[in-house]
Amino acid sequence: MEAALGLGSNIGDRVAHMKAALGAIRLLPRTNIKEISSVYETAPLGFTEQADFLNLAVLVETELSARALLGACLGIEAAMGRERPFPNAPRVMDIDLLLYENIEMQTEELTLPHPRFAQRAFVLYPLQEIIQKSHLKNFSDFSLDSVKNQKIRKLDISIS
Repeated sequence: MEAALGLGSNIGDRVAHMKAALGAIRLLPRTNIKEISSVYETAPLGFTEQADFLNLAVLVETELSARALLGACLGIEAAMGRERPFPNAPRVMDIDLLLYENIEMQTEELTLPHPRFAQRAFVLYPLQEIIQKSHLKNFSDFSLDSVKNQKIRKLDISIS
């Protein structure tokens, strides 16, 4: 199964946090990283009184179920020190399960595709890079025009 993950960090050494999260994803059982997008710097949404984020998207091939993959991502976040004092709070690491194969589902713990991905430049720009090399459903229905007013810039940073 293929899945797309979105990673974000805005506390401390953001580059080191991204590298550590990718290292942890590489250690997941029966899961391989196929593609990593460019790194983007984006302004926070919701709670704006915080530092800018580094964001990227990762395409993985996995034998884990969607729920197991989500649980693994939450475990990586927790191991890296993620706290959730309030919605949209600053974070060491945020890992979102954006897409899982072409499955659409809505449960208490998981909604696929991620419910707000089409409204977020920090998801759409990196996702657009990796989705073209996947078997995932083409989400070209979601235009970058819808997020053109959000601050985002592609960085020349190699995180792999």
